[in-house]
Amino acid sequence: MTRDRQPLPFAITLATGTSLANRTGAWRTERPVYRDLLPPCNNACPAGENVQGWLYPAEAGDYEGAWRTLMADNPFPAIMGRVCYHPCQTACNRGLLDEAVGINAVERFLGDHAIEQGWTVHAEAAPTGKRVLVVGAGPAGLSAAYHLRLLGHEVTVADAAEEPGGMMRYGIPAYRLPRDVLDAEIGRIERMGVEFDLGRLVTDLDAAREGYDAVFLAVGAQLSKRAYIPAGESARLLDALTLLRSAAEGETVRLGRRVVVYGGGDTAMDAARTARRLGATEALVVYRRTRERMPAHESEVAEALEEGVQIRWLSTIAAADGESITVERMELDETGFPRATGEFDTLAADSVVLALGQDVDRALVEDLPAVDGAVAVDDDFMTETPGVFAGGDMVPSERTATVAIGHGKRAARRIHSWLTATEPKALPPMPLAAFERLNPWYYADAPHQVRPRLEIARRTDTFDEVVGGLDAETVLFEARRCMSCGNCFECDNCYGMCPDNAIVKLGPGKGFAIDLDYCKGCGICAAECPAGAITMIEEES
Repeated sequence: MTRDRQPLPFAITLATGTSLANRTGAWRTERPVYRDLLPPCNNACPAGENVQGWLYPAEAGDYEGAWRTLMADNPFPAIMGRVCYHPCQTACNRGLLDEAVGINAVERFLGDHAIEQGWTVHAEAAPTGKRVLVVGAGPAGLSAAYHLRLLGHEVTVADAAEEPGGMMRYGIPAYRLPRDVLDAEIGRIERMGVEFDLGRLVTDLDAAREGYDAVFLAVGAQLSKRAYIPAGESARLLDALTLLRSAAEGETVRLGRRVVVYGGGDTAMDAARTARRLGATEALVVYRRTRERMPAHESEVAEALEEGVQIRWLSTIAAADGESITVERMELDETGFPRATGEFDTLAADSVVLALGQDVDRALVEDLPAVDGAVAVDDDFMTETPGVFAGGDMVPSERTATVAIGHGKRAARRIHSWLTATEPKALPPMPLAAFERLNPWYYADAPHQVRPRLEIARRTDTFDEVVGGLDAETVLFEARRCMSCGNCFECDNCYGMCPDNAIVKLGPGKGFAIDLDYCKGCGICAAECPAGAITMIEEES
């Protein structure tokens, strides 16, 4: 997309007797300029997707074109259409008009449709002769491998697990991410020529680097944080990651009838919901603060409550034995920090699941500088060791799959620049297409399409997917709700509204130009542009 489109480089032949005989351009004190602004959805996407760029072909029903535009940035649309918490929708300007565009739902449809149609991506770049080792087959590592392969490098992904996917496979339950979807999108990367060395725990970084030109470290945060809880010999305590991994691998997990989960994040919600599916008749989440201060996403909390999970706010576990736990009531001080009240209750519990967060295993990188328990990197994701890069959970950042995928893409491009001694392409900064720049009166109210959900009665005895997808008809409607914030979509409003016929069509997909001989700077085109893609600027004297 261009930033500013230039005036016409040619003159229009006048027709005697028409309005074009009146050259009104001399009246002008300011002139309109077509500008492409940064859509807020693009700006908010941690994976760096060109959201508006792929919604546009989706609106026209060109699903393959939309999918390929999406795949330029994110190799996992079917996965992210399920597990991403869609900050793009939180930023969507449409939400200030009626409801945000269901970007996540459209992304999922494109990903699922691509799997059904067998669409694939080929590594067409000329081979560079460079070899890169990726340590970790989670979202960051797989994203980096995909983009490095597209750039022409040979890539090997090493992981200690027997199957790739990292926390996407072993941390996200199947009711949120079906394993056939995960396997399909990872399989596409393997068919591109990425090699997988699974069941291999990398313990010596220097030895692992031999034969490779660069290394990308993408080991996930898979060490559960612990808390000291006085417990009797009969108490059954386990961590949430162990529970989720065992469930993912189909192992038998003996939790008992009454399960207490200690923690307040998304992992705690997943552990409680999984416990219900494994046979627990009671699943209770104990959390030290209030619901408003809970780190779990609202959708996760709502679905857990729907499934019968109970939550005890302002409480902490003080002790546990094989039949009960002792909880102490808490209160928040003026800063929101929980303080003990000295008031205790006893609750029945057969087992306690600790979901208090995760840490990165730094054994592989213990010689590298650390920041907040993670690996220190520069703006190019490189550690202090030349040629060793890191991303995802290994570096200080928000720990979500979408953030990790964005790290993998950006790191791959920095690795490519380092290997080829070239400067990475830098896009010029663009002003944000804020709601105030738009003219929303052109858009009729059109609430978003609601995705179907598995009946509540069926959820707690199966790991079947809870949230369904849109179909071809509803996804087309949803994509067309996009307001094309800040970018011309050739609606012809400027062309039809101009009183001086100064707007000239350049052809389908080429936009418009302004004949400054006739534009008197009235500003009607800017006022009538739904997307806010025309700006009036002061005319030079």
